[in-house]
Formats: sequence, structure tokens, C-alpha cells
Amino acid sequence: MLLSSERIILRAVEPEDIDTMYLVENDTRLWPDGLASVPFSAHALRRFISDSHSDIYRDGQLRLVIDGRDGITKGFIDLQDFEPRHLRAGVGVVLFPEWQGQGIATEALALLAEYAKTHLAMHQLYAVVATSNARALALFRRAGFRESGCLSGWLRRDGGFADACLLQYLCEG
Repeated sequence: MLLSSERIILRAVEPEDIDTMYLVENDTRLWPDGLASVPFSAHALRRFISDSHSDIYRDGQLRLVIDGRDGITKGFIDLQDFEPRHLRAGVGVVLFPEWQGQGIATEALALLAEYAKTHLAMHQLYAVVATSNARALALFRRAGFRESGCLSGWLRRDGGFADACLLQYLCEG
């Protein structure tokens, strides 16, 4: 099964993706919504790519590139914090601004969920999203994720803390 739809392909990270990954990982505007809090060096990202990170059981994570059928990279989608005993993983997605609002991230999440269900026998995927991030909440809801609760003061923001929603996608059924 190729991880693709009519418009996009999800593929493994290649060495040629280093410049794009460098820009994404070091974009401080994205840090509050993710786990990063320090810049990544090009050397560290090259090592990440060369270590492949294509075995979620070994690495606990999987990063895939979202490419359009036109060959242009649209963003990245990750499985992270993989828990093999409970067959669950967190999901993160970054879509470049010029490609947002076109349904590409929704397609990428659908492909990732099908891959997680079919090839990894996952039980569930989850996302933790700031309650103030209406676009991300709408994205995950469109992709079939259901809100499971609120995490009070979960995310550190501007000298304070913000609430987040826990959204889950059950892969079974």
C-alpha cells in the first residue's frame, strides 16, 4: 500500500529534506504548540535523518513528509511517543501556510490513521491541542478525532499556562 491519495503522498524523510526540516524545527512560532524549546542544529537533523527513524518500534516515533503529487513538500506529519504495550501514539502535523485551508492536512491524517491501523495494528492515536488553536481543533475533528477532555494549565505560554484538549482517534472498527 502506497501512503497516498489523489493529491498527496506520505513518504520517509530523505537527506534532501534537511533545509525544510531545519526551517520547521527552528521556527519559534511553532514551539508553543509542540515539544520543542531549543533550536536544532543542522548536524542534529542530519543525524536524525541518517538514523532513519523509520522503525517506530525502535525509535518511538515516525516522521513522514507530506508531498503533493506535484513533488512539492507541503509539510510533515509525525507519530510520536509511541507506546507499544497500549498500541497508541501521539500525532503532530505541520503544514506550510501556503497549503493550509485546502484539505491537505485532513488527507494526511486520514492516510496516517489508515497506516497506523492497517500496518501498525494501533489501537488509538491522540493529539493534544491548545484550546485557543481553533484551526487545529477543527482539523483533528474533521479527521475523526473526538474530544476526550480538557487538560488544565497543560501548555506553557507567554509566562503563564494554557488549557489543552485531548483528542482521540480509535483505529478499530
